[in-house]
Amino acid sequence: MDKNITDLYLENQLCFPLYAASRLTTKAYAPYLNNLNITYPQYLVMLVLWQYKEQSVNEIGERLMLESNTLTPLLKRLESKEFLLRNRSKTDERSVIVSLTEKGNALKEEASSIPTKIMGSFKDTSISEAEIISFKETLHKLVAVLDQKNSGGKI
Repeated sequence: MDKNITDLYLENQLCFPLYAASRLTTKAYAPYLNNLNITYPQYLVMLVLWQYKEQSVNEIGERLMLESNTLTPLLKRLESKEFLLRNRSKTDERSVIVSLTEKGNALKEEASSIPTKIMGSFKDTSISEAEIISFKETLHKLVAVLDQKNSGGKI
């Protein structure tokens, strides 16, 4: 018979609470990002560019753990909204360099309050800010382990 059937119960899965937390967190971002006219994946691209100013498509893909076939449509949509520019590298024709436009850089100011608002949406008597920070650190470790085990980790 099935000895380990309880291993298949939803409440015994690691993947489900990670999936649900990710989905609900993304949902919490939605009203703020709608005001900026960007999606959550586009927001992640913008975070990279706000931090690093200019990156190759490959560098952005590595930072976000995304393949170029997933990333390129995001970049095209952001370019059509005039938030960024994509140009061939002058030193390596195979590489595309992504940089912020003035409009994309200005969006940073509008987005600057989002992290605080999101952290506020997590506040509850059942979980402390320290627990949330500890959880984030644990998630970073988990991502690093999974990335290493999946050889490059691109999703």
